[in-house]
Amino acid sequence: MTERIRVLVVDDSALMRKLIPAILARDSSIEVVGTAMDGAFALKKIEELKPDVVTLDLEMPRMDGMETLRLIMGRAPMPVILFSTHSKEGGYATFKALALGAVDFVTKPKDAAAGRLEEIADQLIAKIKVAKRAAGRKLPPAIVADDLPIRKKGNRAALPPRRVIAIGISTGGPNALQFVLSQIPADFQSTIVIVQHMPEGFTEMFAKRLDECCALEVHEARSGDLLIAGRVLICPGNRHMMVRRMPRGDMAVLSDGPPVNGHRPSADVLFHSVAQEFGLTAVGLLMTGMGDDGAEGLGAMKAAGGMTIAQSEDTCVVSGMPRAAILKGYANKIIPLDGLATFLTNQYGAERHAAVQGAAEKIEKNDKNDKVEKIPVSSQRS
Repeated sequence: MTERIRVLVVDDSALMRKLIPAILARDSSIEVVGTAMDGAFALKKIEELKPDVVTLDLEMPRMDGMETLRLIMGRAPMPVILFSTHSKEGGYATFKALALGAVDFVTKPKDAAAGRLEEIADQLIAKIKVAKRAAGRKLPPAIVADDLPIRKKGNRAALPPRRVIAIGISTGGPNALQFVLSQIPADFQSTIVIVQHMPEGFTEMFAKRLDECCALEVHEARSGDLLIAGRVLICPGNRHMMVRRMPRGDMAVLSDGPPVNGHRPSADVLFHSVAQEFGLTAVGLLMTGMGDDGAEGLGAMKAAGGMTIAQSEDTCVVSGMPRAAILKGYANKIIPLDGLATFLTNQYGAERHAAVQGAAEKIEKNDKNDKVEKIPVSSQRS
């Protein structure tokens, strides 16, 4: 019999300390071994009970969740799932906590104080299981919100992009995207469109955070936003994003279509549209995340002649999404996290003479068969 996942619940609300164990008890593979009303008690319980996963409220008296998380990660790192409030202040705190090492977060329902946690029960259970599997995975180094360098962005001409690079990403995404995008220079000649699985209301704050630490222009996408060189568009939570070639320029289009693969936004929706509209000049990248969203869309991009990339499984917090594409043979290249920025910049970031560009594209096209190229970290740094 598989060992049960031992969970410690940390929340200052006595009601939450009853309700959270009650909803987790629905799954026989999870055992709540204890609860704690604040960070100080939590640290003692962690030492005493040796849980596999901690659920952590950020707003607590005496020792809040942020300080508790710092101490957990400094003493004996373990998987932590944040139980975050859905507010502007709660959102910024959540991203700061993810940078400190939390695996993922679940948003508290607005009526949580009334005892209604039904809508997040399955999500919390699933993320606890993912967190247990992610134990021991090293997160990319991230800059905490207080220390973010403010990038001054000069005005640049709105130029058509060399490539449209579509990224699908989920669990572990905030840190991984910050790590990659912060290494891409301001004169990048392609545009990047991103589906990050994230609740409505958080993506705007996430885009602002990335914009502060990246040389590229990053913002939450709106319908009609042009796809221009050096711009990064983050799909809003609870919307789908597609791309369209229009007379006034290539642009992003948002929709309220039904969830795909259980997600809205869905990476598959974005990838299929990029494959259809851009074909040979499409670039798809699947990064860390659970499930298989984006795999079929990446396959459509490969079939259309585009470049398809998967983050290497050993550098993902959760490898489900890229692994699904790799197993189906949809990834032309498999690249570790710390090689992605260099690869994208070298291949799609700088202007080239037309003849050189054409030759490179011909070679690239001939290379797009069933052969998968694994690119080690060392070759990305040469």
